[in-house]
Amino acid sequence: MNRRKKIKSILTKKEKMSNRHNNLNKKPKYISKADRAKLDAEQDAQTAEHDEETITPEA
Repeated sequence: MNRRKKIKSILTKKEKMSNRHNNLNKKPKYISKADRAKLDAEQDAQTAEHDEETITPEA
C-alpha cells in the first residue's frame, strides 16, 4: 500500500506542476489605488492638452 501511495503521490505532484506551468496567470497585475490616481491624473492632463490643441481657432 505504501509503495502505491508513494508512486501515486509522485505522479500527482508532477501533474500539478505541469498544470501550473501550462496555466499562466490571466488576471491583470495589481495596481495600487495611489498609482491608479496618478495614472488617471496624467491621462487627464494629456487629454486636456490634446483638447486645447484641437479647439484653438484658426484666426
